[in-house]
Amino acid sequence: MADWLTVLLIIGAMFMVIVVGWEARRRALLTAETTSTLSRLVVDLTIPALVFTQMLRTVDGPALRTNWYVPLLGAGIIAVSLAVALPFASLFTPRASRPTFLFLIAVANWIYLPLPIVEALYGAEGVRAVLLMNVGAQLVLWTLGVWTLRGGKPDLESLKNLALNPGLIATAIGIALALLVPNTASWFTSDGAKSANPVLMAMLMVGSLTIPLSLLVTGAQLGGLDLSDHRPSPALNGVVLLRLLLAPAVVIGLVWLAGMLGLALPTVPRMVTYLIASMPVAISCSIFTERFGGDTPLAARAIFLTTLLSIATVPAIFFLVTRWNM
Repeated sequence: MADWLTVLLIIGAMFMVIVVGWEARRRALLTAETTSTLSRLVVDLTIPALVFTQMLRTVDGPALRTNWYVPLLGAGIIAVSLAVALPFASLFTPRASRPTFLFLIAVANWIYLPLPIVEALYGAEGVRAVLLMNVGAQLVLWTLGVWTLRGGKPDLESLKNLALNPGLIATAIGIALALLVPNTASWFTSDGAKSANPVLMAMLMVGSLTIPLSLLVTGAQLGGLDLSDHRPSPALNGVVLLRLLLAPAVVIGLVWLAGMLGLALPTVPRMVTYLIASMPVAISCSIFTERFGGDTPLAARAIFLTTLLSIATVPAIFFLVTRWNM
């Protein structure tokens, strides 16, 4: 099966799970409180368990020396997308909404949606790339991203949140242990699904909940958004155009140009970069706009619409880059 068709099938299946979460929220099977609790469970427990076991299974000295630049790719996707949005902000939005407009275009869904896709396409190597990119993306989100959303105002609390991020802590501990202890990959079966160590086996089981739970939470969060104003607006149209089309095109063009200049990325990090750059607005953006005083109605509509349209745009972009061997 062609890779782009695999992407289409997986993203279609993922969207069905999102719809289940959305319907559960609409039927009050998942309330705002339970959705928030599940979201915290994913962020504070299942993702750290997934990250820790994957770092032990896939990272060693040679792998880390080879992939040292991958976190920079995660940071670069956000920074480049923000740079793409800057010239268009005044065309699409009034001054009051510009910080939110820029933030929504910069912050794509870089872990929940791409993770199952790259796992199916590239296995453990793809998962490692996503998780390492998460390190760079988190650093930029809580610094440049929050700074942008606050209209350029510094925020020391965001640096504290960054330092205490469970996923980053699990990444650091997992990498350190993998480097200090020889052959930690032997603690797992060849497919990475089991371990003879009961603690690691428990962590594998908890980590395996990340993708289904995150998709259900995504649907439940979308089901709880206030989308009563369905009228299109220039700001919403701008977010859709730039987040789903222009920003990915620029990222892909820059990676291709780097390859032409002799700085070609290996296949898996390159394709994972393309996938993440093509993703819709991150679900967490509405939480950030509420917390830091952004335009939450715009964020809610942008999350919903870009997630819906990404069913078509992500496979299409992946098809083009594979067809043109970019």
